[in-house]
Amino acid sequence: MSDERERPPVPETLPAPVIDAHTHLDACGAADAADVAVLLDRANAAGVSHVVTVADDLKSARWAAEASTWDSRVYAAVAVHPTRTATFGDAEKAELERLAAFDRVVAIGETGLDYYWDYSPPAAQHEAFRWHIDLSKRVGKPLMIHDRDAHEDVLKVLDDEGAPSTVVFHCFSGDADFARRCVEQGYVLSFAGPVTFKNARALQEAARLVPPDQLLVETDAPFLTPHPFRGRPNEPHCVNYTVRSLAALRGEDLSELCAAVTRTAQRVFGLDHRDAT
Repeated sequence: MSDERERPPVPETLPAPVIDAHTHLDACGAADAADVAVLLDRANAAGVSHVVTVADDLKSARWAAEASTWDSRVYAAVAVHPTRTATFGDAEKAELERLAAFDRVVAIGETGLDYYWDYSPPAAQHEAFRWHIDLSKRVGKPLMIHDRDAHEDVLKVLDDEGAPSTVVFHCFSGDADFARRCVEQGYVLSFAGPVTFKNARALQEAARLVPPDQLLVETDAPFLTPHPFRGRPNEPHCVNYTVRSLAALRGEDLSELCAAVTRTAQRVFGLDHRDAT
C-alpha cells in the first residue's frame, strides 16, 4: 500500500465488535492479500471485526470478490456505480451476474442515482439502477443504495420496480423526514463519517430516530473520514469513531449500540451462516 499520509490513529478498542458495512479496500491502497491483512489488523485493534468491501466498476467488482476469499474478515458487494453507467451493457451485466453468485459477495451495490456529478446521464443511471434492483431480487441479496441529491427519485424507482426484501441506504444523507419515510418502508440506514461533522445537524437528527434493527455503521473509506480527522485518509478502523459518536448522539450505551449494529449487519448481509462473530 502506497498511501502513508497521516491516517487517523487507531483508537481504543470498542467494548463489543462492530462491522464496517461499506468500505473500499482497493481505494484505501490495498492491492493484495498482505495489504488487506494490514488494514484488517488495524481494524481489529479498534474493535472492527469484519468489513464489506464495495465495488464501483467492473475491475473493482472483480477485485472485491477475489479479496473476500483472501481473508475471512472480508465480504464483498458488487455493482457498477451510477456515475459509471454511461456505458452499461450486456458484457457488464453478464460479469456482474457471475460475480453476484459468489458466496462471499453479500450485497448488490453500490447502485442508485447520483445527481451531484455529471458523469452519466440520468436516463442511463435509471436504467442501470432498475437492472441492479432486479439482480438483487434474483440472487436474493440486499441492495446497497448510493443516493446523492436524488432522494425522491430513488424512492420512486424502488416503488415502481418493487424493492428487494432488504435495502440499505449507504452513507445515508437525508434529513429526519426522509429517514422516517425510509424506516417506514423497512429500509436499513447506514451512517458514515458525515454524521460526526459539527455542521451536520439535519443528518444527526435523522440518526437519532432510526431503530437499532435498521441501523448500520460504515466508513466509506478512504472517503468521509469522521471528525476530528476530516480530510485525512479514512480506513475501516475509523468506524470506531463514528459508532462512538452515534452512541453519544443517540444517548445509548456504547456496548449496547455496538452489539445492535452488529446484529443488524449479520442479519442484513446473511452473515449468521458464515463466519462473522
